[in-house]
Amino acid sequence: MIFIGILLSFAAIGFLCWLLFTLAVYALPFFAGVSLGMWAYGTGAGWLGAIIIGLVGAGFTFGVGQLLIATVRPTWARLLIAIAFVAPAVIAGFHATHGVVKHTMPSETWQLVFSIIGAIAVGVAAFVRITSVAASDPSPGQLSRV
Repeated sequence: MIFIGILLSFAAIGFLCWLLFTLAVYALPFFAGVSLGMWAYGTGAGWLGAIIIGLVGAGFTFGVGQLLIATVRPTWARLLIAIAFVAPAVIAGFHATHGVVKHTMPSETWQLVFSIIGAIAVGVAAFVRITSVAASDPSPGQLSRV
């Protein structure tokens, strides 16, 4: 029974790490959605209206970001758009990693070191996921002829 508990613990940790890396891409749309939802609730939209406004705002933010990355041609502009999505993911990765390591190690220096490593890993994963849309479309000179 202890062996099964250990295996399930590893599976749960793996699942949560996968979830962190997957959801880090959506940190900016999530923030925009929550901000719009709180604004809508504060203006009297009610909780249902706030949820709807928040979901629409988050979807719009993500959609516009994906559209811009797919259509903007200059590399520097794509990089700025990607950084706008990656920066909140890095912050979320830092705090998520710090929340885990503060319970596992007493040294504050090592907590900070591992938190920075986690932030970099989440940032790289978010950057790869965000820019994968831009890499999937062919450039104008490489269109396939049918």
